[in-house]
Amino acid sequence: MSDKLVVWEKDHQDAFVTLTLNRPDKMNAMNQGLGDALEDAIVRAVKDPDVRAVIITGAGRAFTSGFDLGGEDFELDTEGWREDIGANMRRMQLIRESPLPIIAAVNGYALAGGLELMMCCDLAIAAEDALLGEPEVRHVSAPPTLMLPWTVPMQHARHLMYTGDLITGREAERIHLVYKAVPLDQLKAESEKLARKCARMPGASIKFAKAALNHQQETSGLGSSWTYNRETTAILHGSDEGRHWMRLLKDHTLKEFLTIREKPFKDLD
Repeated sequence: MSDKLVVWEKDHQDAFVTLTLNRPDKMNAMNQGLGDALEDAIVRAVKDPDVRAVIITGAGRAFTSGFDLGGEDFELDTEGWREDIGANMRRMQLIRESPLPIIAAVNGYALAGGLELMMCCDLAIAAEDALLGEPEVRHVSAPPTLMLPWTVPMQHARHLMYTGDLITGREAERIHLVYKAVPLDQLKAESEKLARKCARMPGASIKFAKAALNHQQETSGLGSSWTYNRETTAILHGSDEGRHWMRLLKDHTLKEFLTIREKPFKDLD
């Protein structure tokens, strides 16, 4: 595997490219560098006339474990959080609004912001034993884009957002969080088969179908729901309880922090 943060691999037969998030030692946690590299790769794919579909996957044991919680001071005020969340929203919007079909091949953990990234892709195929969820709610955080209500029935969105529980790829298929779940050793072939099918479609067909489908969500209020979520999440992070958890994150190693966070749920998970 290359030392690049996002590995670009164009298929030799069909007009699609696989983008592999490549921080396996950090479970592909998304820091500024990885976010920039993914954004650049998506822009490059859109500009390339020989690319008609994109697969996003992760190196190692994770699709992506979400935003990188290590090495940064997250004890910001509300305005600082509004700025931070807005930057993440813009990245997710770039992926969601790309004219190309984007397929998430979820090979392991897809957590928090990583789950949001998956849901901003057009289609997701997960390994049956992948683990997906929004565990950040357990430390008084929230996703930057709130895609769950636009992806699954509200009962399932509430379950994941109220508990921070993780579910398997098989369960994610059952609740329609992903399009399909397959054994891990079939994930690459299945995602490539779907990308080949999309790449062989007339380009305009998918481009304008995607525009129409996205517009349906926009007219139903997706944009305003993202904006409202930005405000509530900034207030949440800026609250006394939110600052308390961010202070814990600053004062402890990530492993210690996660141990503290998960302790109340050990007998329930």
